[in-house]
Amino acid sequence: MTAVTPSSQSLQFGFLGYAARFAEPRALWLLLLVLLVAAVGVWSLWRRRRLLEGAAGQLAHRIAPEANLVRPAARLSLQTAGLALLLIGLAGPQCGTHSELTKRYGVDLVVALDASRSMLARDLPPDRLSRAKLELSALLDKLAGDRVAVVVFAEEAFVQCPLTTDYAAAKLFLRSVSTDSVPQQGTSLENALHASRDVLAAAERGARSKAVLLLTDGEDHEQGALEAADDLATDGIRVFAVGIGSPGGAPIPELDKQGNVTGYKTDAGGETILTKLDESLLREIADRTKGRYVRGGAGDFGLAQVKAELDRMEKSELEGRITTSYEERYAYAAFPGFLLLLAGFLLREGRPRREERPAPVVPEDVE
Repeated sequence: MTAVTPSSQSLQFGFLGYAARFAEPRALWLLLLVLLVAAVGVWSLWRRRRLLEGAAGQLAHRIAPEANLVRPAARLSLQTAGLALLLIGLAGPQCGTHSELTKRYGVDLVVALDASRSMLARDLPPDRLSRAKLELSALLDKLAGDRVAVVVFAEEAFVQCPLTTDYAAAKLFLRSVSTDSVPQQGTSLENALHASRDVLAAAERGARSKAVLLLTDGEDHEQGALEAADDLATDGIRVFAVGIGSPGGAPIPELDKQGNVTGYKTDAGGETILTKLDESLLREIADRTKGRYVRGGAGDFGLAQVKAELDRMEKSELEGRITTSYEERYAYAAFPGFLLLLAGFLLREGRPRREERPAPVVPEDVE
């Protein structure tokens, strides 16, 4: 039994008054290959018979009495029919439907991703922002039932993707994030946290458990991040902070239109600016909201620990919808097809010869 939503790839039709379909109709094109095999087999049998008749003429049936067309044709028919049924089973025939209510349970999660220029530092290969996007994409592949939103921030914060259970769409929005996504540069964790809070507050049928996954290097150019964390804690929102970068710091590269490094950002005195990970602030934000802080390192980015924390949070019913379930019927085609194919291989083309027993020797009468 398979619960499915309507798909443009499926081939739906009626069968004896029941709703039926092929889940993978593209496999039916392989039946053309079966027709080609059958045509080649028929031509081979006809050619072999013509060669025999050309060599022996009317004596063919006496010279080669076992070279008839009945058994070879039967063998070819069994093999092609079996192969055709196996391919029909591969197309996923389904017949008979019923409706059922499908519920999804999870938490509401807002991913707040720092897109300031300091995230271009390359102390995490290939750079901080690209590595964060890669790790987030892997995290989305592991989620099941949770609603996810994406907030991008630098000096300002905006919603890149609203709460959704469509992880493919969330990943698509995530891939488009760059330092050009936020025109006003800088870093304001306060704005990021408030924007994340607004997304969760506006959610329809919000979950009991709400969380913010904050990914940043922790360099905050504004004040008010801790006060914003207190506001989230009041609403029961937990913040899981991932510190990206190294405490020792790394230079901020300046890139051309092709993405090549042309230099490094400098201050008014011409000194190279180093962007450093501020772990103390991120750890304080996580502690105030009863969340958790992890450092995103080159080997272990820490999102596995965040996923474990999310799994321990209370799940709520986030979505309920009626889906159509089709009954799988592939076995009705695949099993007979296997038997026919096996019978075709076991059937010998010629009838087995009868062993001629020597005539019994009659002893001569002894006088």
